[in-house]
Amino acid sequence: MRILLVEDDLPLASALAEFLGAKGFVCERAASLQAARALLPLAHWGAVLLDWQLPDGEGLALLPLLRARLPEAAVIVLTARDQITDRIQGLDAGADDYLVKPYDPDELLARLRAVERRRSGAASALLQLPGLSIDLGRMAVQLDGQAVELTAKEWAVLRVLAQRPDRIHPRESLLDALYGLDADASSNTLEVFISNLRRKIGRERIQTLRGLGYKLNTAATGT
Repeated sequence: MRILLVEDDLPLASALAEFLGAKGFVCERAASLQAARALLPLAHWGAVLLDWQLPDGEGLALLPLLRARLPEAAVIVLTARDQITDRIQGLDAGADDYLVKPYDPDELLARLRAVERRRSGAASALLQLPGLSIDLGRMAVQLDGQAVELTAKEWAVLRVLAQRPDRIHPRESLLDALYGLDADASSNTLEVFISNLRRKIGRERIQTLRGLGYKLNTAATGT
């Protein structure tokens, strides 16, 4: 999932972007309303993390534009304002969630995972396939009962496939899960990650549908 982080505290934004990147998310940063508005049309954002107080105005002022351009994106307000009236104002303005600073990054991560589950229609964070278990909440994969170690990029690809195992995922949507806007990905980079995943969880687990994309094979049992 591609995340837009609108936060003017640069050390906080940098640390949070690094944390989310290590969890397999792609996080782009904007330090003002103006910068956020410029980034909105450049990608399909799955979530927006929105600071309330920004150098050029209140983050809530961005909500009407977010709802118009990104109706499916989840918006989580991040703020030091902790009064009930502030929470009500943020939610009534169109935010989906509200997190008070200082917050635990793991709590934010859990809320983002919940967003992903709602978008995919998954009732649980655990996907059980023949011989393969994918825990989207714990970022854990087991093959025949043995833990499988994945890199952050490999996990980013597998997470997209596992969230909607019934869907064919176009190459472009998988690339969106891997790279930021300024990344210079080579044409075969995605195929390298797909190949690595097949080596680790079984070659038949990921189907290639030529000209369409990739799909998790929920019936596969072997390597």
